[in-house]
Amino acid sequence: MIKTVIIEDEKPASRKLERMLSNFPEIEVVGKIESVEEGIAWFSENEHPQLIFSDIVLGDGLSFDIFEKTPTKGFIIYTTAFDQYTLKAFKLNSIDYLLKPILEEDLSGAIEKFKSFIPANNMTGSEDIKQLIRKEKSTLSRVLVKIGYNLKIVQTHEISCFFSENKIVYLQTEERVYPSDFTLDELEDILEEKKFFRVNRQFIINSDYIKNIHTSPYYKVDMEFQPQEEITVSRDRVKDFKEWLVG
Repeated sequence: MIKTVIIEDEKPASRKLERMLSNFPEIEVVGKIESVEEGIAWFSENEHPQLIFSDIVLGDGLSFDIFEKTPTKGFIIYTTAFDQYTLKAFKLNSIDYLLKPILEEDLSGAIEKFKSFIPANNMTGSEDIKQLIRKEKSTLSRVLVKIGYNLKIVQTHEISCFFSENKIVYLQTEERVYPSDFTLDELEDILEEKKFFRVNRQFIINSDYIKNIHTSPYYKVDMEFQPQEEITVSRDRVKDFKEWLVG
């Protein structure tokens, strides 16, 4: 049996996830936690489970705080409605990241991924976990942006480029420009490498929206949708840029 803990502060969501997990006979839920305070106490007093399903935003803080104070050797699958926590999640023993509402096929895929990580002797040390997780680089599939008092989900395939201006990173779509909560350094780590490339300190571009590339007197890229400022490729990035274009 795979001993499992659910960390979720919304009771209906916790019950729904437990029901979904009941369809997997190999899963045994041994604990349900509703807050950071309760989580720290539980992980301090109990044997850590092999698998943890954890929401990120709890009533008294972020679930990251639990594992920063009580490091675990178990694998974590985060469940949340907010995509912008992806980067930090994958630094804390996370092997998958399920966006709510959780679909049955996504849950099944995450459990199968967990099983593939477990050695035959069922023993996994913390260093083994780090090595496995390093192989599972996260990729950002959608971004949550704020428009006035409203929230909007933007799919990354709709984004022509990301750019920084006055210490804020924006994303450009056909429709308009939106501010984001990311830095360009963070985005470099979590965007799909085949699609996105950082051409300079200010811009990350999406290959699907490249309209034209000028090579003289310097490399300049025209995008289908972009801010007024021209997009140039830094001299030290030209070689990597050309390799990315054909890769």
